[in-house]
Amino acid sequence: MSSVAFRQVDVFTAVPFKGNPVAVIMDARELSTVQMQEIARWTNLSETTFVLPPETELADYRVRIFTPESELPFAGHPTIGTAWALIESGIVNARNGIVVQECAAGLINLTIAEDATGFLSVAFDLPEPDITPLTDVQIDRLEALLGSTLDRSLTPALVDVGARWIVAHVNDAAEVIRTAPDYEKLSVHDASMGITGICIYGEYADEAGLNIEVRSFAPACGVNEDPVCGSGNGSVAAFMRHHGVKLPENGLVLSSQGQVIGRAGKIQLSIDSGNIRVGGRAVTCIKGTFNY
Repeated sequence: MSSVAFRQVDVFTAVPFKGNPVAVIMDARELSTVQMQEIARWTNLSETTFVLPPETELADYRVRIFTPESELPFAGHPTIGTAWALIESGIVNARNGIVVQECAAGLINLTIAEDATGFLSVAFDLPEPDITPLTDVQIDRLEALLGSTLDRSLTPALVDVGARWIVAHVNDAAEVIRTAPDYEKLSVHDASMGITGICIYGEYADEAGLNIEVRSFAPACGVNEDPVCGSGNGSVAAFMRHHGVKLPENGLVLSSQGQVIGRAGKIQLSIDSGNIRVGGRAVTCIKGTFNY
């Protein structure tokens, strides 16, 4: 039996058990692709990451990202959680506050910052999104599966950032929370379209410190509801920019996710014409070794 260092990091929170956990296998050089998928299926988290030496000198490390069912070219909270684990353990140094991750989607820049209380936050630059509006027929079908009315003035669209999310706007945050999808039928729908899943969002009218509520459904990936989703929130930000949605003056949208399933994730979305940055805090919940 062999073993490798392992950490489980809760992402988009500074409070253990309130964010989205990712399992990080700290050195996966001895693991095959089959073993990686088996481990990801066993952890049964939305994603498990496997750290490898970079294949380019421009990157600090390389990572492969697996759901319980498949490998992803990119995902948001695993990117932040992996960077956090590597920095915290001293394996990676944040040179001038910057870390570069290599993954199947390319090179991802991460910014490491320390706030006034001494907490570190990690933010990644979203890969350039490719946006394809849905047809009326596709929107009709999606409404039936979600059991929710979608805002057609902001045409729902497929946003491809490596992870492929259909993004739709609903009336408000309360409608987001009320939505009850048919997961079995949604899984078939998502598989037929070759997408990661569906993200819906709606605004808060008067919630202090928050702008939007987001939910991310990915049953075709083995995850009915992703607790707090980085690539999903980034796709929402890209959708908002694409439709010219009015943003706060500083371009910073504060997103909440996970309350329906007992989480309290907080995500910062920095949006401008040239770049989208997705960030938040993280906390390590488990340190140890993984036997295989």
